[in-house]
Formats: sequence, structure tokens, C-alpha cells
Amino acid sequence: MNAVVAPSLARRALYEDVADRLRAQIFSRQLEPGGWIDELKLAAEYGISRTPLREALKVLAVEGLVTMRPRRGAYVAEMSRDDVAEVYHLLALLESDAAADVARNASDEDLATLQRLHDRLEKHARQRDAFFATNERFHLALLQVAGNRWRQQIVTDLRKVMKLNRHHSLFKQGRLADSLAEHRALMAALLAREPARAARLMREHFASGLEAAA
Repeated sequence: MNAVVAPSLARRALYEDVADRLRAQIFSRQLEPGGWIDELKLAAEYGISRTPLREALKVLAVEGLVTMRPRRGAYVAEMSRDDVAEVYHLLALLESDAAADVARNASDEDLATLQRLHDRLEKHARQRDAFFATNERFHLALLQVAGNRWRQQIVTDLRKVMKLNRHHSLFKQGRLADSLAEHRALMAALLAREPARAARLMREHFASGLEAAA
């Protein structure tokens, strides 16, 4: 008798793997913002037909990473200055709210997890790429601790789009040191369980990031 494969163990659809690969190429700038996506070339490179590639492009279009233009094909999305400002505004609202929730409700174990991530930030203060990755993990971990899966989902999607920004704030000279100092203050407010201060510091953190990204 044939075994029944549980849905959770079923193989991912091919287009999902293709979407992951495309996303990685966009984030690494192998596919540049504003650039045309050559479907024939990529299909040949991946060793697939254009059908799963097009399905993957639809996924990335929903995420805001790709723009589909009638009769012209797909392009990597670009971030205007207004786009960057609007995304920072939303992130500041959502993540400051999350910071207040963490300061108010997080367990000691949750705060210890965030502290460990902050400690890794301290170690990576002179390594931009490592700092960038750890910084994102810290912010996403804070959201997870805060709960509210809808807020977490929205922020995760917004952070994907922010990776399209050519002038990311952490690229600016001296911004890593400033960002680390802001994280130290935020971590202190979380450990002191001061929701209002944690929320204010998170808003200021994003305001400084936006200024550096301008």
C-alpha cells in the first residue's frame, strides 16, 4: 500500500524555490533596481521553463520587489525618496508599538534572547554586512516577542522592500556606530521595562535612519 505523504512534508512548488533564488539575486544586486528581468536568460540559467519563472515573478510583484509592465515584461522595483520616507514612517509606527509591547509584556527569557542578539551587534560594530544581518534579526526577533502576527507580517514585507533602497542608512559613514548606540539605549529601556521610553527610542532610531538614507 502506498504511503500517504502529510501536507507538511510535501515538496515545495518549483516556483517557490525560483522566487527564493530571484529574491536573493535582487537583494545581492545581481539584479539591479530598475533593471529589466530577462526571462529567457534566467530560465536557461535555472534550467527551467518560463512557467515557474513567471509564477515566481508574480509572487515578487505582490511583495513589491518586481514591477510587471504590459508588453514590456518584468523589472526590479525601484525605491524613490518618497517611497523610502513612507516605508520608514510605517516601520517607525509599527516597530515602536512592538517595542512598547515587549517592554510591557516580555518574559525574562525573551529579553535575554534580545540581549544576546544585541551582544552580537556589539561584536559586529566594524563589519557592515554582519551588522546589517544581525540588526535585521534583532528587529524581527523583537516583533516575534511582541506577538501580533499581522504586524509581524507587514513589517517583514516592508523590510524586504527596503532592501531595494540604493542608499540604505547603514551604508553611510559613521551610521553603524550611531545605530549601535541607539540599540544600546533601546535595549536598556526594554530591560528596564519602560514602554513609553522604548517606543520613543525606536521612533528616534528610524528617524535617524531615514536622515542617513536621504
